[in-house]
Amino acid sequence: MKLNVKAFALTFGLLWGFGVFFLTWWIMMFEGATGEVPFLGHLYRGYNISPLGSVIGLVWALADGFGGGLIFAWLYNLISGQSEKNQTSL
Repeated sequence: MKLNVKAFALTFGLLWGFGVFFLTWWIMMFEGATGEVPFLGHLYRGYNISPLGSVIGLVWALADGFGGGLIFAWLYNLISGQSEKNQTSL
């Protein structure tokens, strides 16, 4: 079974992007907007626990998740294609 690379990458990007966005708002609801740089702020330039930071994190995470999902789906298709060839030759 092959994965649709574009669809998988878009899905993973949206999940990761909105996950970071909602997690930032969750933290702001219970701890307040601190403006301090969390761990993700070291990876995503401009990200912090603030309303603007949540949007910046959303954009970075969309791109990061899309790239990660693209690579994962491509590798999955490559490896599963190799294993299907090996099974048919047996």
